[in-house]
Amino acid sequence: MENYSEEQIQKMVKAYENKRTREKKYYETVKNTEEFKIANRTRANNWYMKNQKARQESYNKNKEINGAKSSYYYYKKLDRVEEFKTKYPEKYKLLVDNHYLSEQNPDASVETSNSSSEAEPSI
Repeated sequence: MENYSEEQIQKMVKAYENKRTREKKYYETVKNTEEFKIANRTRANNWYMKNQKARQESYNKNKEINGAKSSYYYYKKLDRVEEFKTKYPEKYKLLVDNHYLSEQNPDASVETSNSSSEAEPSI
C-alpha cells in the first residue's frame, strides 16, 4: 500500500464500491427468476453431493465436543455449573483441554468472557 498515493487508494475503493453496487443490483433483479433458482439449486446440490463424506467426517469428529458444549451451556443457563463439573467430569475436562473453558474461571466460557487474558478467541 506504500506504493499508492492517497488519491489512487480512494479511486480503488470507489471502483470496488461501484462494482459491488452493480453486482447487488444485478442479483436483486435476477434472484427471483426460475433459471437462477434452478441453477443455484443445482450448484448447491452438486456441492453437497461432492462434500457429503467430508461433512459427515467433520460431524463425527466434533460430535463429542459439541455434546459437551451443549450440556455445559444448559447447566450454565440454569446457574448449575458446579453440578455439571461433578456430574460430568470427563466432559468438563474435554472442554478445558480444548480451550472452551479456562481452568481458573470455569463459569466463564470463551463466548461470554473475552476480557480475561487467558481466554482463547471464539471459533
